[in-house]
Amino acid sequence: MGKLFSRVLVSGFALLLFGSLQGWAQTDVAVSAYGAFNQSTSGNGTVQSPSNQAGFLIEARHIRNPLVGYEATYAYNRANQAYSSQSFPTCPSAVCGGTTTKTAAIPANAHEFTADWVASLKLANLKPFALAGGGLLVNVPSGGTLTTVTCGQFNPLCLQSTTNAPTNTATKAVFVYGAGVDWTLLPRLGLRFQYRGNLYKAPALTTAFSSTDSFTHTAEPMLGAFFRF
Repeated sequence: MGKLFSRVLVSGFALLLFGSLQGWAQTDVAVSAYGAFNQSTSGNGTVQSPSNQAGFLIEARHIRNPLVGYEATYAYNRANQAYSSQSFPTCPSAVCGGTTTKTAAIPANAHEFTADWVASLKLANLKPFALAGGGLLVNVPSGGTLTTVTCGQFNPLCLQSTTNAPTNTATKAVFVYGAGVDWTLLPRLGLRFQYRGNLYKAPALTTAFSSTDSFTHTAEPMLGAFFRF
């Protein structure tokens, strides 16, 4: 009798757990707008300063249970880069003891593709979540200018030239982490507030400068809407 009661109890608990997990599972798609706030880097005689830009993120997410969820994302934003370096030619060059300063402005587009693990909780109509994952960040330049200023030590006049900058596409691995909350307003619609951080190596978009070979970080606060299937 005791064994039968134990089996019934275990079976009932398993059915209850299965039912709760089924109720937990959800699939949704979301679109968010964000600001991309970037860090400058330096190294190998080069200073790289990316501009802060706006962008958008598209997510397809499936949550199986509180600890198991996953998503695929695509993000786009402008990713303009500024480069600068300075050198000091030594004798017997024509600008012996002077300086040569190079600057470049490279307009570019950034495309990011990631796959992320998601953990979440349910609190009434709120669902806080945390995520971590990785993928590829593809920076595609769309032109650019290179300015060179050369000043001699004893010559008060400086020579300046501006040419088209040689550019190339840079693809970098990116680590993504973040957290946020879903706020359900209607049975299938809601708002998504989240913060995502990207860690990756600074992209070298022009061969006119040495790569900084440094890691950089992009902070992305976001506001979006989701549709639940």
